[in-house]
Amino acid sequence: MHDTTGSVWAIVIVAATGILVSTCAVLYSGAVRAGEGRGRAAWLAGGAAVVLGGWWTATAVIADHGWYSARLGVPWLPVAFGGFLSLLLALRRIPVVARALTAPGMLARLELPHTFRVAGVAFLLTMALGELPALFALPAGLGDIAIGVAAPLVARKLAQGTGRRAALWLNISGMADLVVALSLGGLTGFGLIEVTPSSAAIGQLPLALIPTAGVPLLLVLHITALSALVRAPRTSLSTTAPHVAGAH
Repeated sequence: MHDTTGSVWAIVIVAATGILVSTCAVLYSGAVRAGEGRGRAAWLAGGAAVVLGGWWTATAVIADHGWYSARLGVPWLPVAFGGFLSLLLALRRIPVVARALTAPGMLARLELPHTFRVAGVAFLLTMALGELPALFALPAGLGDIAIGVAAPLVARKLAQGTGRRAALWLNISGMADLVVALSLGGLTGFGLIEVTPSSAAIGQLPLALIPTAGVPLLLVLHITALSALVRAPRTSLSTTAPHVAGAH
């Protein structure tokens, strides 16, 4: 287990919990809006909580045993990231999930889990402790903070029937931020770029929860939102705005 401050632990745990809970809430709301009924929507949200929470727990155990360490020679962290991402993309195609994610007025809600990316401050704190290189921590941390601050503002614009351009910017920038962070983390963590310190800390608790659990889910939310933006007519945001703005 990585020896870091309680504040970093608290930030990561709160962010991970927030992303999980808000995603389940998004699915529940979408299922209700898609006409599935509250009972079926509750089952969907509960199933999502089991899948997401189960992997959150499993990857924490894996990290606690040190199996994500680059010293083992097997890139288990990228394998965990890719496996969970593939699972989420497959689950997204389940009919009831697809209907929930594409229900009227859902675009604004899809942006809300990204608010918890302000937890990128954990990278900056860990860097300040001398346990992450600036080459990784600065772009990863500042990028996440920027997306986290922008997400609720963009969601509000979408709820008001505007903000299509801002939503495109947010999701494209958000995906780019995640890809850059993953790339730099891999390069500096596995020694492909020699820096001191390395990014080995992202393979240990609590930071390991971010690339193995948080990032795959956030990427899928970005992909879903971008798909909705591409498919939706430009007038559709305004026609669904009253429903979004009036629901809390």
